[in-house]
Amino acid sequence: MHRRILVPSALAASLLLAIPASAAAGAPGKSSGEKTPGAPGIGDPYYPASGNGGYDVSHYDLRLKYQPATDLLEGTATILATTRQGLSRFNLDFGLPVGEVRVNGRKAAFTRSGDQELEITPVSPLEKDRAVSVVVRYAGKPSELKIDGWTAWHRTPDGGVAAQEPASAVWWFPSNDHPLDKATFDVSVSVPDGTQAISNGVLQSRSSRLGWTRFNWRSDKPQATYLATLAVGKFDITTDTTANGLPVLNAYSKDLGGNAGAARASIERTAEVAEWLEGVFGPYPFNALGGYVPNVPSGYALETQTRPFYSPRQFAGGANVSVVVHELAHQWYGDSVSVKGWKDIWVNEGFARYSQWLWSEKEGEGTAQELADYVYALHPADDAFWTVKPGDPGPDKQFDLAVYDRGALALQALRNKIGDEDFFAVLKGWPAAHADGNASVGDFVEYAEKVSGERLAELFDTWLYRPSKPAASAAATAGSAQASRIGPGARPAEPRSYRKIAATDTVHDHGRAGGHGR
Repeated sequence: MHRRILVPSALAASLLLAIPASAAAGAPGKSSGEKTPGAPGIGDPYYPASGNGGYDVSHYDLRLKYQPATDLLEGTATILATTRQGLSRFNLDFGLPVGEVRVNGRKAAFTRSGDQELEITPVSPLEKDRAVSVVVRYAGKPSELKIDGWTAWHRTPDGGVAAQEPASAVWWFPSNDHPLDKATFDVSVSVPDGTQAISNGVLQSRSSRLGWTRFNWRSDKPQATYLATLAVGKFDITTDTTANGLPVLNAYSKDLGGNAGAARASIERTAEVAEWLEGVFGPYPFNALGGYVPNVPSGYALETQTRPFYSPRQFAGGANVSVVVHELAHQWYGDSVSVKGWKDIWVNEGFARYSQWLWSEKEGEGTAQELADYVYALHPADDAFWTVKPGDPGPDKQFDLAVYDRGALALQALRNKIGDEDFFAVLKGWPAAHADGNASVGDFVEYAEKVSGERLAELFDTWLYRPSKPAASAAATAGSAQASRIGPGARPAEPRSYRKIAATDTVHDHGRAGGHGR
């Protein structure tokens, strides 16, 4: 059950907007069937309240103003969508106080249901398959919004940050908050002079007036709402261009303390890592690149599209390029190709973890096979690690270590089964086949079978769905040299990269899923 958060209504503002009457859906005399309320959820069994039914969003235009001193966020969100049924009413996912809603230029009635459902009733019902614009004017303090005792908004000494998984949009803009409904974004943010606003995509322009500076960001490829990010604060910003002409923008809080050098030493290798990943996964799927490190106490990292979020604590032990590899791998596996449902999280996390194993192999710090041998031996048969099913872990285990490490073991088993040529053809072909879309674990299994010509259902069932330790490790399956040298019950030598990789898992922030934003 959600707890209702009450914020003074004086924070809400009003709105005036008009659009051409020709764009209005639901015009008299053009009825195309019954009009019913859109579902208050998109149908994901892990998070029944996430997303909404009845429409698809194509674009979000967000015009925001944020005051770091008070945490007051004022916004006007214009949402362009297409109806997928006749709608008498529809929902958006949002938690801040709302002052006014307009649908196709006309004021609409609205009410709240729980902490995150905004129910909107247009003046006239909306016809199926029509373009619709929704404008929401709002104002509130994101740090005061708690859902199940949890927040995705990090207030910092000099600003605020929105970055979490499986949800963060609810804290700063209204949306259809599920990866199935991806859209393009324009994010325009006004902040006090001397402060920066960081978001996804390409910085189109910036301008200053009367003590405020406005930053205009654009993401022109479809983006899941949880991958949209906003960071306001005082940053040191570096810019560059890759050999392929991509703009690179990295931002570092001016108050990272002893972690500043290690953070820069890691993230300034972003272009190098992305170039290497192109050799593994194919062309980089977006038109911008970078990363940012705000001054937040949390310990995780997140693959926010084009510009991953990294907490300073990821670099407490020194430079950590492995976490950069992980988050950049998600640009292919998780961002360009997003999950159909949250149960498909392995298609994100298993591959990002395996990319770290491949980087280790490249750097001569332990092959993927050696890491597989070690991880397999590290967890005895009675370890709860083996009870988690990466192919459908459940919402409480969605970000469990097993989704990452057992998920990577599944990929090593696949590599051993079909051989390197077909395996790397699968890794490179999959993001191209599903670019800018959504896919499931089952879709990946079918694709791997198509490319390899092998029947792989038993292999994936063993590694992704059975709640027990497989009888033989990926190493033994391949008959690796290391596996043949060690006796029964013995543990292989720890690869040099293992602790660097494991360091990305040492601190977990807990959200709605009992998991962390990774």
